[in-house]
Amino acid sequence: MTYPAVPSESTTVNAATVSHLRAGRRDDALGVASPTPPLSWQITDAAPGWQQSAYEIECRGADGVHTTGRVASRDSVQLPWPFAALTSRARVQIRVRAWDTNDVPTPWSAPLDVEAGLLGPDDWSARFVTPEVPDGPLPLFRREFIVRPGVATARLYVTALGVYEAHLNGQRVGDEVLAPGWTSYHHRLRYQTFDVSGLLQEGPNALGAALGDGWYRGRLGFSGGQRNIYGDHLALLAQLEITYADGTVERVITDESWRASSGPVVTSSLYDGETYDARLEQPGWSTAGFDDRTWLAVQVTGRDLATLVAPDGPPVRRTQDVPALSVTSSPTGKTLVDFGQNLVGWVRLTVSGEAGHTITLRHAEVLENGELGTRPLRTAEATDRYVLRGGGTETWEPTFTFHGFRYVEVDGWPGALTTDDLVAVVVHSDLTRTGQFGCSDPLVNQLHENVVWGMRGNFLDLPTDCPQRDERLGWTGDIQVFAPTASFLYDVSGFLASWLADLAAEQNEDGVPPFIVPNIQGDWAMKPAAAWTDAAVIVPWVLYERYGDRDILARQFASMSAWVDFLDRHCGPRRLWDQGFQFGDWLDPTAPPNQPGAAKTNAEIVATAYFARSAQLVAQAAGVLGHEDRARHYHALAAEVRAAFLRQYVTPAGRMMNDAATAYALAISFDLLPEQTQRAEAGARLAKIVRDGGYRILTGFVGTPLICDALVAAGRTDAAYRLLLQRECPSWLYSVSMGATTIWERWDSMLPDGSINPGEMTSFNHYALGAVADWLHRTVAGLAPAEPGYRRLAVHPRPGGGLTSAWATHLTPYGEARVAWTLENNTFTLNVTVPPNTTATVTLPGQEHAPLEVTAGEHHWSYGYQPPRQPLPPLSLDLPLIDVWDDEEATRELLALAQAHPPLAGMLKPGSGVSKLPLDLVLSFSVESKALVPEVAALFDRLNEERAAHT
Repeated sequence: MTYPAVPSESTTVNAATVSHLRAGRRDDALGVASPTPPLSWQITDAAPGWQQSAYEIECRGADGVHTTGRVASRDSVQLPWPFAALTSRARVQIRVRAWDTNDVPTPWSAPLDVEAGLLGPDDWSARFVTPEVPDGPLPLFRREFIVRPGVATARLYVTALGVYEAHLNGQRVGDEVLAPGWTSYHHRLRYQTFDVSGLLQEGPNALGAALGDGWYRGRLGFSGGQRNIYGDHLALLAQLEITYADGTVERVITDESWRASSGPVVTSSLYDGETYDARLEQPGWSTAGFDDRTWLAVQVTGRDLATLVAPDGPPVRRTQDVPALSVTSSPTGKTLVDFGQNLVGWVRLTVSGEAGHTITLRHAEVLENGELGTRPLRTAEATDRYVLRGGGTETWEPTFTFHGFRYVEVDGWPGALTTDDLVAVVVHSDLTRTGQFGCSDPLVNQLHENVVWGMRGNFLDLPTDCPQRDERLGWTGDIQVFAPTASFLYDVSGFLASWLADLAAEQNEDGVPPFIVPNIQGDWAMKPAAAWTDAAVIVPWVLYERYGDRDILARQFASMSAWVDFLDRHCGPRRLWDQGFQFGDWLDPTAPPNQPGAAKTNAEIVATAYFARSAQLVAQAAGVLGHEDRARHYHALAAEVRAAFLRQYVTPAGRMMNDAATAYALAISFDLLPEQTQRAEAGARLAKIVRDGGYRILTGFVGTPLICDALVAAGRTDAAYRLLLQRECPSWLYSVSMGATTIWERWDSMLPDGSINPGEMTSFNHYALGAVADWLHRTVAGLAPAEPGYRRLAVHPRPGGGLTSAWATHLTPYGEARVAWTLENNTFTLNVTVPPNTTATVTLPGQEHAPLEVTAGEHHWSYGYQPPRQPLPPLSLDLPLIDVWDDEEATRELLALAQAHPPLAGMLKPGSGVSKLPLDLVLSFSVESKALVPEVAALFDRLNEERAAHT
């Protein structure tokens, strides 16, 4: 029996409206990067079943009004720009209306102001300037100018070699921090556009900027790193364009007329922190009339202005204040402040004291033995120092650094420190939150929250591996596995488009991208490495899947195909990627602390599987772009690699040469097994490996994002849930049970006794292993895209694991989609919201043979249902222990009985080394355990009776 959709009834008729009009990949359209930004919009207040049949786009500019006329189309996401290309500085207003299938139009949308940035080097009359003594302290720059009456608009175009903070007439310009961010500076340097019309005043004005080392000149890289990777001179580029009501334009540009001086920021380092001496402040330095006669002259420095680009994504901003939770003393008498959340940013302090007194703040993610746990930071000092100016209350926060921390050690505080004196400031790229998830299990909810915080901390201008130690680099493998999760939680379309542009820019002539982007490690990072360098293909495809962004495929296709062409040549006719350096299944939990690459799954299996995957995705991208000959070529190549994989690594029956969980997960998830019998055998074997491991994690970076999906594909959703809900290390919930508030780099970054893993590479904020959140969204809640950009939704919740509810919402490019289900008293209830102009395929649990097609609106189902259970043998004392583990309730109660006997409890835990022994033999190991036999027998009798009654 099927359960048809029941759209909600409405007693009033609301006219649909066009909203969320967008040009390009940013929410604002000031200084857009492209002369032809794609256009998108959403429909709100629509009746159930609303579908667009046509649209009209109007453009108002200096040359008049232009329109597309009525265009018969359902498209409303990432439409190609339909008008003449914008020129630099061009300003137009865009508005849209749409017709439904009944030929009823919407009202015109509110207009969107679209303004092009400076699109070519000839648009810049400014030049980069640096202090006359370029190797001196961190500089301040200033220039005064006169403004006439009648200002219409004013735009400041600005960037730096280093990081900057701009000021105009004593006011900070914008709210961005650490601008212009980090790109592959030799190829691409972002500039920012600000509307500063409201900051100007008639008469004298002053424009200024403060600079810090940032990524340009600061220390970067592990093993001590290096400085001056991109250059050794900090420099400012600023162009203020003032347009008057009479149409005249005046420019204030960086040139030799500017002045420079040192300021109160004595040192700034992303790794080591910032030192600020408030006694060195120069009040009024960015206001007119300031006496700068003691300031230095500046000199123009050379720089190719053709590398300047406008941003694709949002800037880095302060996004949240987190109050201090407690102030305590460590065993050695240190003052420690706990903010209750591992986060990324810095501390704002409010203090009074004598001039010259220094306060020192040291940051770390965890405590060890009650002291600040700084060993995982390696050579990063993560220390800020503030020197008081005296004379009253002072408030300060750093400008040109950031830290990953939950705890701060405070030294030199004058008087008694309280929780009101310090606030943690959360800093990251200001991405729009688009996805939410929740379920009936509080630990899983905390796991998901940890994923969100891990992403926030590591999406600081580019996707980094970690935010705290002497690294913080754009590792490609991490974002390759995490991109689907990131794309659900936040709008990362522009953010990752920018990063991919750097990846393509740094790809070598052979087609190999670096495995760190931007690449500050040189040739060392240019080795082809499966799952890492495959990000060149997989991340653009994820953006296309999740955002319907065909343009990103077009922009990245040369990069994508160049990588697969390299693999074609590199692997040759054998089509096996079985030579050269590999990371493999990095951080397999069985790998020794200082050998993270020593995985159970052979690296060549990982590499060849990814070769097949990347070739297949490039074939699909070629098809989307209309490159039919290229599509046929790459489809054929992918087929050849799959055939080679089968010949080399898979038996005819479906067993892998390398009998490890990641090997099976790859073969199943990447669709490398063409025969149903092979898929069935591989799935059964994977489930047995997971079961034999006591439902604990057996996979590293590569296998972990795939393992749950592979188990579901094998028909073992129950095993996937047991893996998810496991609390013993290694597991996702182990870190949660240890109090983690972000995702750890290692499954055991902190050991059960509270000590830090002895490995040199131990971070407590690494998002990669949090890629399981994508499975939570798609499978537990049941919300996924069935067509690019969620034009059609796939709704297929799979209850299990004892969960009684789950829900997810996602702001798709078409509007908000919602899925929520409950399972109570054997009644399954599902509520689904389908956005306007989309449809959904709904697969109800227990009704997989008859999926339903529904249209936009609210839908509801409720019916009797019980999640399927694996058949279990009757519980008995002579049952092998591994078979007892299959019964979760029996395992839980058995362990409760054994609590008073730790050695026995250790043996009875899933995954112990006595798994194949009969339970009565295990219980015979000691007098104490023998005494439990009657209780265990009684327990089994009761559970068997309950099973029979349930059946």
